[in-house]
Amino acid sequence: MQTKSPIRDLQHIPAALQPLMSALCEVGADLSNTIQRGPLGGALGAEVGSNTDGDTQKALDVMADEAFARRLAQADVRWYASEEQDSVVELDPKGRYALAIDPLDGSSNIDVNVSIGTIFSIFEAKDEGNASFLRPASEQIGGGYIIYGPQTMLVVTFGKGTQEYLLDPDSKQFVLVQEAVRVPETASEFAINASNYRHWAKPVRAYIDDCLAGEEGPRGKRFNMRWVASLVAETHRIISRGGVFLYPSDSRKGYEQGRLRMVYECAPIAFVVEQAGGAATDAQDRILDKTASELHARTPFVFGSTDKVSRVAAYHDLPEQEVNALFGNRGLFRV
Repeated sequence: MQTKSPIRDLQHIPAALQPLMSALCEVGADLSNTIQRGPLGGALGAEVGSNTDGDTQKALDVMADEAFARRLAQADVRWYASEEQDSVVELDPKGRYALAIDPLDGSSNIDVNVSIGTIFSIFEAKDEGNASFLRPASEQIGGGYIIYGPQTMLVVTFGKGTQEYLLDPDSKQFVLVQEAVRVPETASEFAINASNYRHWAKPVRAYIDDCLAGEEGPRGKRFNMRWVASLVAETHRIISRGGVFLYPSDSRKGYEQGRLRMVYECAPIAFVVEQAGGAATDAQDRILDKTASELHARTPFVFGSTDKVSRVAAYHDLPEQEVNALFGNRGLFRV
């Protein structure tokens, strides 16, 4: 165990949560080192099985999950809910907190040197494991992510703004670099997997069509499209530059409620984004007002600059005949 705190600026973190955050950052720093070593550390991207939802598990997924569970057992965490675990695990019967985690988000990008990360959500623990997580997302007391990219960074909120920490490669400590991150409102960027266009509902297609129409379209300006297939990378770009991210529901089997998980992906990202002045919805309703029905429940997810998220919701609020008119007149990718 490290002799010095892995976080240099602990005074900005609630005292009761400092052991938990130190544990997360300690493991995060170790993971960052492992990821930087790439194939020198073994076949990190090798498929080793699948999780409860049938998603492929990579070696680094399992490694990260085991490392976080082991360290958090010493950090006042009673209940541990992970993407890589079928059910809630009790770590410390006397622990005060419940922590939900995606230990390694974006693992499909491990072997291509694209930013990946860890996403986490913190609640006060209840007497029963599932009840600690199947509650309104607004009851989170902390949430955030660690991104392993050109720099390793921690972005976190405890309900009083969003903070940003950088892992100093010399001291191996996370150092506060921004006390109050704000989502810019000016970016003309959207992030969506356009290969699924034919499966989207008409409001989503109409919104994207209008963005792609550029200066001659109803939006009257040019937009750029981004898609990284790593939620932490998409979030960090929006936190830094603004814009909007969409992962809507669609007509494919298994995608009727989107693909991202409410408890350990969407809820903490929504918390971070809202505390940075942005917005996060399921395309219509606020994510933080929702309660997951089960541990691995999915939800559509739209987040980013407030005006852009509100516009997506407005397309969904249009009467069916108006959506049909928009789609019929403006569709660029008709199928």
